[in-house]
Amino acid sequence: MPDSPIDLLRSLPAGTRVVVRSRIEDGFTDALGDLVDCGETTATIRTRRGDAVVRLADVVAAKPVPPPPPPRGQREKP
Repeated sequence: MPDSPIDLLRSLPAGTRVVVRSRIEDGFTDALGDLVDCGETTATIRTRRGDAVVRLADVVAAKPVPPPPPPRGQREKP
């Protein structure tokens, strides 16, 4: 088991769905999506809004998560 969230990110293969919590100026933020790359200083997570580049020095938590649920079907109108 990896010792830190950064070690975990570095051990996961690209394409793994992850959530990463990192420090920002006013607190914390989360990036949820597919891990694109984890380099020496940053990790890139492909979210619904685009690619989020997170500085590894700011990461406080990370974990793999299951795939998103399938989209719901459209409701029939009465």
